[in-house]
Amino acid sequence: MGFQCTDCVQAGRQQDRVQQKQYRDAGYGARTITGARQPRSAVATPVLLALNVVIFFITVAQAGSLSNNNFSELFQLGELWNPATLAANEWWRIITSGFLQFGLLHIAGNAFSLWFVGRPLETALGRGPFIALYFISMLGGSAANLVFSDLDAVPVVGASGAIFGLIGAYAVIVIKLRLNPTWLLVMLALNVFITFQVPGISILGHAGGFAAGLLVTFALLYAPEKNRLKWQIGGLAIVAVALIGLIAWKDSQTISASCELATDRGRVTYVCYPE
Repeated sequence: MGFQCTDCVQAGRQQDRVQQKQYRDAGYGARTITGARQPRSAVATPVLLALNVVIFFITVAQAGSLSNNNFSELFQLGELWNPATLAANEWWRIITSGFLQFGLLHIAGNAFSLWFVGRPLETALGRGPFIALYFISMLGGSAANLVFSDLDAVPVVGASGAIFGLIGAYAVIVIKLRLNPTWLLVMLALNVFITFQVPGISILGHAGGFAAGLLVTFALLYAPEKNRLKWQIGGLAIVAVALIGLIAWKDSQTISASCELATDRGRVTYVCYPE
């Protein structure tokens, strides 16, 4: 019987590890269901969660209140509000509003949902596709609020539009991979119940984010195998451009206004005046 010396075996294993690392670094190795490189752990999800939490506590510090953090300068300048967003062309609110939360219950609920839903989805899709899904879903929620609500509608904030996009992604994955839909149906039922029963919830934002998440994930999972990445990028671009086009169309129908920060009874607010 033959044998191998201990040093030879160890040297061979070390060489295998080096080759495997080079193989992974070159872009090969395990792939996600979208064809992206398999992330070793979820990174984007905790970063997004931390960003939401940090911004929340900045608004709390500015307002001097945990429950009325909406009376802070950062909150007033970042919330999604038709007169300011469209009439005054403050388009940054389309994104900034998705990182603002109103009150402790709001930030706690969205943080838990993002952590619970986001981590497994990020590892299933890949980091790049997950980030694209998150932000385009956020854009979808903002677009729905701006296009289908009145000019004098109340301001809207929250990460729930993006989170509903993640739930929409799960729906497409379940259909594509023919998974057991029980968990998805329970999650959908719970979130739909909360959307319609809890006062102040943005139904349009949730619906818009969910629809955008469906479209984005469809483009990612059903892209042809040949030139898959190009098809995926093209699909995501079409969804994003369509949403921006809807907002631009609504903007063209809106009268101009000038807006400014004001102080009312010691509280910071944002007021707009038609031009």
